[in-house]
Amino acid sequence: MRFEFPRHTVLALAGGALFLVLAAPSLKADQPAPQPRTLTVTGEGEARAVPDQAQLSAGVVTAARTAAAALAANTKAMNGVFATLKKAGVPDKSVQTSNFSVSPQYPNDNSDTRRIVGYQVSNTVNVTLDDLKQLGPALDALVASGANNIGDISFAIRNPGPLAMQARAAAVRDATARAQAYAKAAGLSLGPILSVQEGEYSPPRPMMRAMAMAAPPSLPVPVAAGEQTVSASVTIVWEIR
Repeated sequence: MRFEFPRHTVLALAGGALFLVLAAPSLKADQPAPQPRTLTVTGEGEARAVPDQAQLSAGVVTAARTAAAALAANTKAMNGVFATLKKAGVPDKSVQTSNFSVSPQYPNDNSDTRRIVGYQVSNTVNVTLDDLKQLGPALDALVASGANNIGDISFAIRNPGPLAMQARAAAVRDATARAQAYAKAAGLSLGPILSVQEGEYSPPRPMMRAMAMAAPPSLPVPVAAGEQTVSASVTIVWEIR
């Protein structure tokens, strides 16, 4: 006995077969592409330069039996300090008060720690010098004008940006040289760069020089700025073949 499918059933089956045939390539296309093999290397670089800026602290400490007398003496001496800085060509914007205090003084023998025997006034300013040639003469002039409290001196670079770019470029060169050496040793070749990530960046840190003066020196104060270093690191990922 012969059995025949209805016409619409045959068309439905044919359509289903066609769907399966058409769907098969799309299933293959959805498979993820193989991930490339990679080499990750970190490079480091640095750049050095001579500092072109100096910061120092200078001030006056005075003592007297009364707070008014100590303050008057301190004010007179500090006016001399400000006049000396202005005469040396230091602009007002480069001078900033960093500390001012009035402190009662007590006996040193501990006989009566509550008895005030005098007052001490301290006034200190931070000074920025954009010309290092001014530093030695400025120190001489400050002490001669009455400054009896010279703090630490630090050296800095006004614009570290170009130095930072040099350090970053050196870090990239270092990473490239390392990657080439690793690839050669492993019998591989470097492909295109897949990513570049900047690592730690170290700006130039002020170098400190301690100074202590109680009287005008007989010779000009010698100063040495030395060098400062900016360092950077970079991590680069290469495709390898």
